[in-house]
Amino acid sequence: MLGVWSLLLLWGLATPCQGLLETVGTLARIDKDELGKAIQNSLVGGPILQNVLGTVTSVNQGLLGFGGLLGGGGLLGHGGVFGVVKELSGLKIEELTLPKVSLKLLPGFGVQLSLHTKVGLHGSGPLGGFLQLAAEVNVSSRVALGVSPRGTPTLILKRCSTLLGHISLLSGLLPAPLFGVVEETLFKVLPGLLCPVVDSVLGVVNELLGAVLSLVPLGALGSVEFSLVTLPLISNQYIELDINPIVKSVGGDIIDFPKHPVPVKVPPKEDHTSQVTVPLYLFNTVFGLLQANGALNIDITPELVSVPVPLTTTELAALVPEALGKLPPGRHLQLSLWVKEAPTVTLQNKKASVSIPANIHVLPYVPQGTPEALFQLNGVVTLSAQLAPSATKLHISLSLERLSVKLASSYSRAFDASRLEEWLSDAVRAVYVPKLNVALGIGIPLPKILNVNFANSDLEIIENAVVLTVAS
Repeated sequence: MLGVWSLLLLWGLATPCQGLLETVGTLARIDKDELGKAIQNSLVGGPILQNVLGTVTSVNQGLLGFGGLLGGGGLLGHGGVFGVVKELSGLKIEELTLPKVSLKLLPGFGVQLSLHTKVGLHGSGPLGGFLQLAAEVNVSSRVALGVSPRGTPTLILKRCSTLLGHISLLSGLLPAPLFGVVEETLFKVLPGLLCPVVDSVLGVVNELLGAVLSLVPLGALGSVEFSLVTLPLISNQYIELDINPIVKSVGGDIIDFPKHPVPVKVPPKEDHTSQVTVPLYLFNTVFGLLQANGALNIDITPELVSVPVPLTTTELAALVPEALGKLPPGRHLQLSLWVKEAPTVTLQNKKASVSIPANIHVLPYVPQGTPEALFQLNGVVTLSAQLAPSATKLHISLSLERLSVKLASSYSRAFDASRLEEWLSDAVRAVYVPKLNVALGIGIPLPKILNVNFANSDLEIIENAVVLTVAS
């Protein structure tokens, strides 16, 4: 039977509530399986276990050396009980079985971590010849939660002790009375060799936990910095992180877009899944930054619009002849769309939509000049948003639902602007929507949590938030 390392993490003194939870930021619930994977991955293929292999308990040092348990003056040395028996020498750790990780979360307290392993040791036997031993080990460690100078959660090893399990003699000769001596030797030696393994594992996990508070770029718009609002909370199945997304400009200044005043009600998480909630605030922030940087404005010129959306006075005369004034048929037109207010994103009823208030100027197209507009419209561009998660982002793709316009001013006479909606919609669909989708290629960043990959997650649109759930 394999041995056990039992690691107790004192990680948060509160327990997440059952059922619906309320939050205004980004809520992440990480299943205990993901923490187990992070620890297991830290042991696979890395230097942590390799650093233990080859460790020597030689005749010149440590418990097997001069003055030690088996050295001169020791139990097996000159004058000892077994003085006729030569000392064990050159004992090395040649094999450390990859630990099997299992976790038990302790609600409101911490985590009990079990690492099952065996240690293989080689050396010279007391009667000469090659000696090969295998020992089962239980290392029990206690870890407290601290805070790093960066404000990230840090796991600190407070106490580590070793319990030695069954010892097997695989080859060589070792008289039965010496087994107790070997057992006592290993009991004193192994903690100094294996407790650093626990500390190294915690170091790797701490790096992953520290990545939660990362600065994620938003293309040329700025960046999003995630910070913890409270200490992590623990239930019997998952660790909960309440994360505050802080939006910064390219220059590093904090951009404070209004947050939705009503907290988001997050549905409960199923076992063996991890969950992250993307709040409405982040959607509004991305579109607000695009508007503030002028990325939502566009001049739609004839060369940008292909058939069957011609921009000429001929098409306009068929719809609203009173708007042309003295312009003859066949003249090219230009649509200038300006967004002076931040768009509104709506997340509800399993649907995401975006409303963009726009001023639309219709004017004669003059490549080398800026003619006076024929008329101006106040419009609302309503778009349906399709959401798709990747490993690190939530991507948005827009399609036009409708365009509604009202006449703001006219160079000639007033008219019913609603007759232009279909014609304008064709131009917006052909030119404006593709431009928006290019600008939205930055996506909405997701917090980095223990390398959880949300690319294949299930997506649910709830009231004022999007919930991503991925199986562990």
